Amino acid sequence: MNLAIIPARGGSKGLPKKNIKELNGKPLIAWSIESAKKSTLIDKCIVSTDSEEIANVARQWGGEVLMRPPELATDESTTIELVQYHSKIFEDATNFIVLQPTSPLREKSLIDSCIKMYLSGDYTNLATGFWCKYKEFGTHNNLRRQDYKGFFYDDGSVYILSKHIVTQGLWFGNNICKYEIEKYQNFEIDDEIDFVILETLLKKYGLNL
Repeated sequence: MNLAIIPARGGSKGLPKKNIKELNGKPLIAWSIESAKKSTLIDKCIVSTDSEEIANVARQWGGEVLMRPPELATDESTTIELVQYHSKIFEDATNFIVLQPTSPLREKSLIDSCIKMYLSGDYTNLATGFWCKYKEFGTHNNLRRQDYKGFFYDDGSVYILSKHIVTQGLWFGNNICKYEIEKYQNFEIDDEIDFVILETLLKKYGLNL
C-alpha cells in the first residue's frame, strides 16, 4: 500500500497557525490534501496533527485525520519518528509518501510521476528538490559558480520512503532518487513574506495544480 502522510503540527512558532492560514483563498493544508486526492497511485492519505483546529479544517477539505500523540508534536520531534509511528498503525503500508503542507505548489501530475520514478528503480527513497550552488561567504576565493558542483536540496514537496528504511528509523537509504522539479514548485512557506510570493506566482502564472 502507498500511504501518504501530511504532517501538520499545530505549534508553529515562526508563523502561528500557518497550516490553516489562507493561500490564495484556500487554507494551506488544503493544497496538500487536494494534491493527494489527484494522485491515482496513493492508496490512502492521512493528515497527522495534534491540533483539533487543524483537524477540523482538514476534514472540511476532505482530509482523513489521525491525531498524533503529544510526544510527536514537540519542537524536537522528527518527521521520521512520525512516519514510524504511523507505520505501526498501517502495517500493510509498503511505501510512505510524505507531503509537507508548507510546500503547496505541486503540479497535479507530480506525485504520481515521483511514485512511478521511485518504483522504476531499486531506490530506498525519493526526494524532490533542486540543484543549488551555494557556498558560505569567506570559505572560498571568489569561486565561479560554474566551477562548483553544488548539492541537491530537498524542497519538501514529495518524499517517498520504503518500509525497510522506515522500520530502521532512517530518513534516507543508500540509493536515493533525487527528483528535480521546476523552480516555481520549490517554494517553502516559513513566514508571511512567503505567502505573498506564492500568491503572486499563482496569480501571474495560473499554475496547473
